[in-house]
Amino acid sequence: MKAKIIITPKKAVLDPQGKTVQNALEHMGYQGIGAVHVGKYLEIEVTGDPAVLQGQIDEACRKFLSNPVIEDYKFQIE
Repeated sequence: MKAKIIITPKKAVLDPQGKTVQNALEHMGYQGIGAVHVGKYLEIEVTGDPAVLQGQIDEACRKFLSNPVIEDYKFQIE
């Protein structure tokens, strides 16, 4: 199985990378570009009981993989 994790800056946090990407796309002529948020994507291969893994992945995201003060995360196990 794989845990697929997406970590993004919280909406209220300034995202300088996202702003840079947004400006570059606009300067390249792309129309209708809204807010851009640059984050992290992780895939972790896991084995075990899916119910236990849910708790372990959630804990790892809260304690290590993300900064809960400035980042949100979501994940799924497939």
